[in-house]
Amino acid sequence: MKEIVEKINATMEAFLKDAASQIESRNKAAGTRARKASLELEKLMKEFRKESLEESKK
Repeated sequence: MKEIVEKINATMEAFLKDAASQIESRNKAAGTRARKASLELEKLMKEFRKESLEESKK
């Protein structure tokens, strides 16, 4: 589960950087990367939730 949290943190950092770049300088490529990162975050959050529930049952 620790690995998932690390992946979430890394992906979130990338998302925030790209989203800020899109907002501040209207960088279209950064917007594309931010959207891709948001999809990856969604998958990682679902995976985290699944593993967290399994851990709580122990």
